[in-house]
Amino acid sequence: MTAARLGGYALLTVLGALVAAAGALVQGLWFPGGLVLALLGVAAVCYGGVKATDRRLGGGLPAGAWTLVVLLLTSTRPEGDFLFSAGVGSYVFLLGGMFIGVMCATLPVVSQPGAPAARLGK
Repeated sequence: MTAARLGGYALLTVLGALVAAAGALVQGLWFPGGLVLALLGVAAVCYGGVKATDRRLGGGLPAGAWTLVVLLLTSTRPEGDFLFSAGVGSYVFLLGGMFIGVMCATLPVVSQPGAPAARLGK
């Protein structure tokens, strides 16, 4: 595994965490539109990771980071504060984002072989 590939995976992991934090704030702020925007962000980073790296790990790492950050944000703090409300939007964000992440991480990666420079047999 090359250093560039490792750097790309690290970048995708950080992007997954940032999308989780931004989505947690946006999904409750502008309810129907913010929820759709947050879920589209998860899909974009996970599917984009699969397409950019041409590997399933490219979608699995941001999905794992997203899930970890969102689950950490759902826990209450000692002061009693929490980021997510008990509404249906929060549950759709949690379950929908996990579903999107798993879907993107398990997509079949079908690479098209490069065209040969010359025809074989000639």
